Amino acid sequence: MIPTSAPGRAVPGRIDWSGPPPDVAVDLHGNGPPSHRPLSRLHPARLLAYAHPPERTAGPPWREDEHERDRWCRLLSWYGVPADPQDLRIPAPERPSPAPGAVVIHPGADAVARRWPAARFAAAGAALRAAGHRVVITAGAGEAGLAHDVARRAGLPGSAVLGGDADPPFAELAALVAQARAVIVGDTGLAHLATAVGTPSVVLFGPVAPRLWGPPPGPLHRALWHPDEDAAARPGDAHGNAPDERLLRITVPEVLEALTRLPDPARRPARPTLTGAEG
Repeated sequence: MIPTSAPGRAVPGRIDWSGPPPDVAVDLHGNGPPSHRPLSRLHPARLLAYAHPPERTAGPPWREDEHERDRWCRLLSWYGVPADPQDLRIPAPERPSPAPGAVVIHPGADAVARRWPAARFAAAGAALRAAGHRVVITAGAGEAGLAHDVARRAGLPGSAVLGGDADPPFAELAALVAQARAVIVGDTGLAHLATAVGTPSVVLFGPVAPRLWGPPPGPLHRALWHPDEDAAARPGDAHGNAPDERLLRITVPEVLEALTRLPDPARRPARPTLTGAEG
């Protein structure tokens, strides 16, 4: 197995590959020399990477203030691989949702810096439940405690939690999100899934600006962020161990009000379906 990660989200110092030199190696980390040195040592026929002078001169120039989807599509395009950063959608699965029309709340995130407090997610969930909405709490592997805590505080049964001990099966999660009323989520993977299947979302940002990692502009998505006066793109540590101060500026009433401004699912255009997405 070839490692794709290292402790603390660092770049692997070496890649234990004993096979022949690969035809293509791609640096998707973007950390400059530390990330493409291990790939260079494999002597690939082609190395697709950003230029980081003075050590590496080949490749397109790195732009710090650039949205991630633009960044990686630009890398591919530079090397002759067509990539459209506006081509964001995936077909919605045909399988039925376990909770059609629900508001999906995802309180987890890879780092604490991007996790809105559980009490606030719970307060939003309780308000939605009181207003007659069905609410589902989703959780990735290892997030069972967080998800059940949010559900309990919101007055929801344990059955309202999907996942937690393990990641939910992708087909089930995609069906849930695709057929949801809306998604409330921090700056993490489920926000991108909502974008991909065209489900309205309220996305909460803190250490990194939505212009770098956020959903596309338009009525389907509300990106909430309260920057400092300088409006820096990366004012905080996205992998920090405490909730970012800008994230904490977002209030429960603000999230609920943003949700009311999302389009009605009944008025959304029909989406293509993915046949055979049962597995």
